[in-house]
Amino acid sequence: MEGEVKKVLFVNSEIFPYLPETQISKIGRFLPQGTLELKREVRSFMPRFGLINERKNSLHEVIRLSGMNIIIGDVDRPLVIKVTSISAARMQVYFIDNDDYFRRKALFHDDKGNFFKDNEDRAIFFARGVLETVKKLRWEPDIIHCQGWIGHILPLYLRKEYKDDPIFARSKVIVSLYNDIPGEQFAPDFAKRIKFGSITNEDVSLLARKASGISLAKLAVRYSDGIIMGSNDVPAEEIAFCNKEGKPVLPFNAASLEDGSYIKQYNDFYDQVFAK
Repeated sequence: MEGEVKKVLFVNSEIFPYLPETQISKIGRFLPQGTLELKREVRSFMPRFGLINERKNSLHEVIRLSGMNIIIGDVDRPLVIKVTSISAARMQVYFIDNDDYFRRKALFHDDKGNFFKDNEDRAIFFARGVLETVKKLRWEPDIIHCQGWIGHILPLYLRKEYKDDPIFARSKVIVSLYNDIPGEQFAPDFAKRIKFGSITNEDVSLLARKASGISLAKLAVRYSDGIIMGSNDVPAEEIAFCNKEGKPVLPFNAASLEDGSYIKQYNDFYDQVFAK
């Protein structure tokens, strides 16, 4: 069928067992496997944080995918792609790596609990790195599912800068919302730094008014095709914005996360969004 979902790209902030077990990391681990078992092709991406033991997890660089640079501000940053396999699930996980952004032994906060001052640049690099790598793979996703705040820029880039690329011609974007960084503040020039190519001031106006975690989530919602409520404590301001935008929304379902039936629910939602 022309409208059937065949390929799903997962863009994750966390995947277990590479990072500690959390709600997001567990879904990042088991949702792709369940989707694969439903006879769909999958690809999974996450940042190669310094907490990840490369030797223990058998990560190795993919030379044919590495080697390009991504310009953020006025600085060229080399993009390195690494990969490993989850043998029990018969699937690969790709890691976006750069020494300046992802070698530190922490995720998003320093040892005093402060939000890293370059987190916005890390998110820009991650989103662009994923899209450029998928282009190099020549793999055309039907659904792109972003999980965790660090993937929230990707919907904007896909809709505004990659919209004419044949790799993404059919792609629909779904964003899972969590209560991960609503109170965090980014640098005041975040909206300016996020821009490249044909992206305009109007496209990033939500961040220009207030560069916060909630504003970034709203940006993701605006340029997505569907929303999944990933937790029961998503900020009310984000929920209200989803309702205002009129996007399809899959409500939070605690029981389905407990018994694993969320995998089928999420995949049914993929079909619903892709068919629109």
